[in-house]
Amino acid sequence: DLPSSDPILSLADEETVLPCRYQPGAGAQVVQVTWSKENSDGTKEQIITAHQINGQTAFGKWSRRVRFKNSDPTVDSALVIMSTEVSDEGTYLCHVSTFPSGNFEMGISITVWTVPISSLEPEILVEGQSYREAAYCRSVAHPTPRLSWDTDLNGQSTNHVSDNGVVTSRYSLHPLRNMNGMKLDCLVWHPTRAEPRRLTNKLVVHFPPNPEIVGYNEKWHVGFENAAVKCVSKGNPEPQMTWTREGGELPEGVTPHPNGTLAFRRPLSPSDAGTYRCVAKNDVGVASETVEIILTETAKIRISENMLMIIVGATAGGLLILMVVAIIVTTRHHKRRNKKTGEGADREELNTLSRQPSSRRMNSVSTDPRAQVEENIPLKEEG
Repeated sequence: DLPSSDPILSLADEETVLPCRYQPGAGAQVVQVTWSKENSDGTKEQIITAHQINGQTAFGKWSRRVRFKNSDPTVDSALVIMSTEVSDEGTYLCHVSTFPSGNFEMGISITVWTVPISSLEPEILVEGQSYREAAYCRSVAHPTPRLSWDTDLNGQSTNHVSDNGVVTSRYSLHPLRNMNGMKLDCLVWHPTRAEPRRLTNKLVVHFPPNPEIVGYNEKWHVGFENAAVKCVSKGNPEPQMTWTREGGELPEGVTPHPNGTLAFRRPLSPSDAGTYRCVAKNDVGVASETVEIILTETAKIRISENMLMIIVGATAGGLLILMVVAIIVTTRHHKRRNKKTGEGADREELNTLSRQPSSRRMNSVSTDPRAQVEENIPLKEEG
């Protein structure tokens, strides 16, 4: 069977199988099989042979590196290179001797790839330094790898390839503190991998501290409890903070903590007033910040805007309710007064009407003499 004309692709340090099989015709038989390698000068280097009667023999440096795949090489003559090396790359010949048909020869090529051996060496930079190298990436393989950088940093890379398959890449920039911790990954591209190998890295930029004091406000007063101020500072390496008091030592009961907090472990007293200084220091530099603590004798009661609005609203609401109640009371009072006035007028009118007939009777004098006589005649009792 003739192998494909395409070369066999193999990886270094792995096993490689070179196929070779000859099927003799009727009445013919394979007598001997020999594998050899073509050298660049055209000569042949014998590797191994298998004879129908004399058995197998491997030659020179190949004696411990190769074997036949099948226990009967005259049936299946495939060659196995047990640990492939880059130097094994080339063309191999499978020579088959038959009787009585004669000799046959087949050639097959091997391409050997190596898995890249890669490394990344970062540099520690300091803010304010000039343009310089930030990281160095190196890789060696066959065929030669390709290197690139995955980063958002504003810098430039310089690549170099040597004849022995070594490629290097240097990434350089101007170091700034806002670059600290940003991604600077080296990507290694090679046909042995479907995706590039990523060598992860974060840029390291050292910069001095810039402390800031937080926690103090004008509400602090004598007797105030759980008072504390804190010194916060960026910096790389992380700065160490220390507290001092201008004009003397820290008051009794005032404790500095490693995280930058200055805690007053008791109610504030007038002697706690003063200027306090936080000093932040790292390997790059030192900086300080002060806070002046002023204490009032008593707590200042401060009404927030929301509370003020609530009070104003409640007052307005109360006044509105009072006005409504006053209007209702006044209205009812007038109604009752009008009702009494109406009842009095009705009674007066009735009295007037009742007096009018009596007046008429008293003022009417009869001129008839009979009437006068009748009035003077005494009544008789009926017996």
